[in-house]
Amino acid sequence: MTEPNADGTLDCSGLNCPIPILRTKRTMDEMASGQVLKMISTDSGSCNDVAAWSRRTGNELLSSTSNGGEHVFYLRKK
Repeated sequence: MTEPNADGTLDCSGLNCPIPILRTKRTMDEMASGQVLKMISTDSGSCNDVAAWSRRTGNELLSSTSNGGEHVFYLRKK
């Protein structure tokens, strides 16, 4: 699968819940509708957190991958 083109990248490596999702929200708030954010996290809880946040806010989770403890999410702002 090819990665979506991201308009911005947020590296939350080394941060624990809830910081990755709070920083994702703050970054997405600054983006224009339709833009895509690539968020990187090493917190295993962020897989469920990002999916739930996406459903709750209407921001689309385009893809999520996990590899060796690194989780990468692509989110499109509604």
